[in-house]
Amino acid sequence: MFAPVDTKDPAAVEVEVQTAYLGMFPAGDRFFVPRAFGWVLDCFSGNYRDYQASDARYHDFEHTLQGTLCMARLLHRRRRAGATPPLTQRRFELGLLAILLHDTGYLKRRDDAAGTGAKFTFTHVARSTEFAARLLREKRYSTTDIQSVQNMIRCTGVNANLSAIPFQDDLERLVGFALGTADLLGQMAAADYPDKLPILYTEFAEAAAYSGDQTPPGSRFENAEQLMRGTPAFWEKYVSVKIEKDFGGLYRFLADPYPDGPNEYLERIQANVERVRRQPAPPK
Repeated sequence: MFAPVDTKDPAAVEVEVQTAYLGMFPAGDRFFVPRAFGWVLDCFSGNYRDYQASDARYHDFEHTLQGTLCMARLLHRRRRAGATPPLTQRRFELGLLAILLHDTGYLKRRDDAAGTGAKFTFTHVARSTEFAARLLREKRYSTTDIQSVQNMIRCTGVNANLSAIPFQDDLERLVGFALGTADLLGQMAAADYPDKLPILYTEFAEAAAYSGDQTPPGSRFENAEQLMRGTPAFWEKYVSVKIEKDFGGLYRFLADPYPDGPNEYLERIQANVERVRRQPAPPK
């Protein structure tokens, strides 16, 4: 069992990620994790250049922290299992930056008074890669490192064509797949995931209204009940298939013991899916 961590508390998640990082790389930069968290907390809090604080109600900073915590745990367990190719310190650092920045595409510029950042749902991956490039250039990251972060972020798109992402090497691809896995598992395993589905519906509805004819197929819902009723199938026919086939079964490193022990993330998701099945329909 993983130790409980309050994902509403950035400091608590930072401590857990720092523990994983130094557990893998004892001689690593002890200031890297706090520095990265500080940069991204500023972005989501409205303290970065001409961007407002995050106002998307589902894809908020806690959502990012849920994925970040899951990814750090997954990669730590993978290294402990002695899997190859071995994870390097630099790749972990770039992967952490990627997952911390993967939803910055929901942030609005300060002069944007229309709606919430949820309107960017269908374009947020591309916007996140652009945001990451801007921030990391300012922090003096190399073009190669920025491209690595962008490629990892591209793994999070629901309809991402993974074969078209120009990964620079196999390890970059692996960390990108770990990011994609953690983004899905981190949110769906959260204790309040079923309660937040109506909020997720409002984000889809705002994005569909904003995008009009450009709304992707399968992304328009009549009401929150339709989204909720489709959640078990979303897990069984999309997410579980994606993490197994597309992302190479990396979720197995979350099992304790690896590879066939109980997997706390999967158990929590399955409990959430059952809860959704039994949950009364939300008011229309």
